[in-house]
Amino acid sequence: MFYKKFIVIMIVFAGFLYLVGGKYLAGKNDNIAEISSEVNVYSSRKEALVSELFDEFTAETGIKVNFIIDKAPKLLERLKSEGKNSPADLFLTSDVGNLQKASDLGLLRPIKSKILNENIPENLRDDEGRWFGLSRRVRAIFYAKDRVNPEQLSTYEDLADEKWRGKILIRSSSNIYNQSLLASLIEVNGEDAARKWVKGLVANMARKPQGGDTDQLRALAAGQGDIAVANSYYYGRLQASSKEKDQQVADKIAIFFPNQMGRGAHVNISGGGLTTSSKNLTNAIKLLEFLSNPSSQEFYAQVNHEFPISKEITVSNTIKNWGSFQADSSNLLKFSRYLNKSIKISDEEGWR
Repeated sequence: MFYKKFIVIMIVFAGFLYLVGGKYLAGKNDNIAEISSEVNVYSSRKEALVSELFDEFTAETGIKVNFIIDKAPKLLERLKSEGKNSPADLFLTSDVGNLQKASDLGLLRPIKSKILNENIPENLRDDEGRWFGLSRRVRAIFYAKDRVNPEQLSTYEDLADEKWRGKILIRSSSNIYNQSLLASLIEVNGEDAARKWVKGLVANMARKPQGGDTDQLRALAAGQGDIAVANSYYYGRLQASSKEKDQQVADKIAIFFPNQMGRGAHVNISGGGLTTSSKNLTNAIKLLEFLSNPSSQEFYAQVNHEFPISKEITVSNTIKNWGSFQADSSNLLKFSRYLNKSIKISDEEGWR
């Protein structure tokens, strides 16, 4: 009889230790915990922009980071097809559009983290904790210094004015950066005005959309157009490059921040979220928190010339030379709901 009671007591005690241990591992995140020494990441950010931070995280915590690098659409399809069996714990990508798509597809799960909420402003994170911004970038206008007076430039809306007929360089509407920009115009000006804007933009294109943002800047410097639309950090990379051909491109063009008399320049993010398939919840949250801390923000600011989330972090010297500007501080969720509509309008109005 005593032996049976002893066995029961030991089983209950073991269960108690498991629960207490799990609670300790969960810390302040209020999420289910597990015992693991690794975390798996699907990232559309280039390896050079994440591997060093992953190594620092491993050195600090002892948690190994396994990661796969690919284009965001391919990673989203992979997460969908793998479903609950996906090994991915974190999804890292550029643009709120990709993060919101993952969220809408049910691929990201809400998490609670005091650290993330403190490090990341409310307008740059999902209100349910499904994704969080980790760095900022501006979708800016660039102009050829020898052909355009910056006083001619004003707003994104002005890009549809016929004075720019045959002079605008911009990549395809299939690109998420442009989808988000148009979604923001739908949110601010309405669907009819946004459709009219796309018509004007298409009419003003210097060539059929092709290539990425850097290709638009190179074409601008080569005289294939007078103004271009691109994310700010692509220009920063050219300016900071040690290659003479990049310096030549950067010297011929300049950056302009639109809508300074109104809502400010369109801001987007790179960021990440916890996958619904995650088996290493605690480690994944720890990594996401690590990527939001000041040293990680400093890394993105200095290496990729992005704007840090925190205003206390110093931008790169390259960005400092651009001068101050007003950025749109609207909540990114406000326009992310119009992403599908922006794709539909672009297709219907000939922006390929």
